[in-house]
Amino acid sequence: MLFEDFGFDNRILKSIGHLGFDEATEIQARAIPEAMAGRDLLASSKTGSGKTLAYILPALHRVYKKKALSRRDPRVVILVPTRELAKQVFGQLRLLLAGSRLTSVLILGGENFNDQHKSLQKDPHFIVATPGRLVDHLKQRHLYLEGLELLILDEADRMLDLGFADAMRAINNAANHRQRQTLFFSATLDNTDVNEMASELLKEPSRVAIGQGYDEHKDIQQHVLLCDHLDHKQALLKHLLSEQSIKQAIIFTATKADTVRLAELVAEWGMTTQALNGDLSQSARNKTMESFAKGQFNVLVSTDLASRGLDIASVSHVFNFDLPKQAEEFVHRTGRTGRAGFKGDAYSLVGPKDWLSFKAIEAFLQKTFSLESVEGLEAKFKGLVPPKPKKANTAVKKDSKAPRKASQKKKSSPVRKRFHEDRQDGFEAFKLPVKRTKSPVSDEE
Repeated sequence: MLFEDFGFDNRILKSIGHLGFDEATEIQARAIPEAMAGRDLLASSKTGSGKTLAYILPALHRVYKKKALSRRDPRVVILVPTRELAKQVFGQLRLLLAGSRLTSVLILGGENFNDQHKSLQKDPHFIVATPGRLVDHLKQRHLYLEGLELLILDEADRMLDLGFADAMRAINNAANHRQRQTLFFSATLDNTDVNEMASELLKEPSRVAIGQGYDEHKDIQQHVLLCDHLDHKQALLKHLLSEQSIKQAIIFTATKADTVRLAELVAEWGMTTQALNGDLSQSARNKTMESFAKGQFNVLVSTDLASRGLDIASVSHVFNFDLPKQAEEFVHRTGRTGRAGFKGDAYSLVGPKDWLSFKAIEAFLQKTFSLESVEGLEAKFKGLVPPKPKKANTAVKKDSKAPRKASQKKKSSPVRKRFHEDRQDGFEAFKLPVKRTKSPVSDEE
């Protein structure tokens, strides 16, 4: 379906034409008509499917075509889980707003609060924000949302994972206009928390589900190589980086320390690289991401900070040096390549410590990966065999039966043992009285 078939305002068609977009993706083709009709929307699709335009374009159309509900309140609020994703969305929004009189502002945690307050005082039409920081401004009465027309939640499942449920509810309560429309996007809808939050925020929503959030991405070729140990992993990584035609690549590791160590190794191998992890200040992280997006270096070595919100078409390869603990994160990591219609390759290096995570990923994706190898660097490790369940031992040996009875007698009460020792054949033990006032009389008495 072509974008011109949606009936967009001409200013929108002109903007997307300059950006080189002609044909809509599947999520755009199905979500945009529902959003333009003014209905609440509950949508899911895999990463890299083009959902950002699926909500920005109908939001722009509404702002262009309809009268504002309030003179001062923002017209559209877009909530996203992370700073990195917020910047990606904000960047795309600004390109589409170029040449118009519409204004936008980016509200993120970890940045100057007073500067954000000044920006909000200018009454922007669009706000892209992380939930926690937007609630902070609401508490300080730096903005009001009673006249909000459109509330958009991108990667709502991720926001819930990060603990933003209360912030999402607070924003929903503040944006209480009866004509407000809500667009709710999530990587998966098969989640109790996601469905509960959607039922709180949405009113009789249309539902659009493009497969599942874990569906295989057709533009990404998956490769799995077994490894024996750390040195073997590094040797394989060096070989792959040197042999593949890499435009830009992201290497994912499990720890912050490994991002620095591997970045130094990759630099020794002759490639330009930088490390990204949570120990860096926010300004340093921003600088690294911006430099990578501009193509100023080839290889980004990162923790899962870069697994979401990084939309760079030139990322041709992703390397899982360590597999993620959560199977869903594997989808987001590998989804950093194969974007915007380009092909991508994702390599996963699986050692003994990664094996259980690897099997969990296969179960999550409902797929069995074929294993590959590099000539001269084959692994001796072939996977871990799950332990066989123990069979119930029903047969009891006669020799072992007597000792167990003896031990049971030792554990029985002294009084009961005394009576049972004196019984004769055919004599059945009787119940002791509930209360005993005197000790039993012995035979000697």
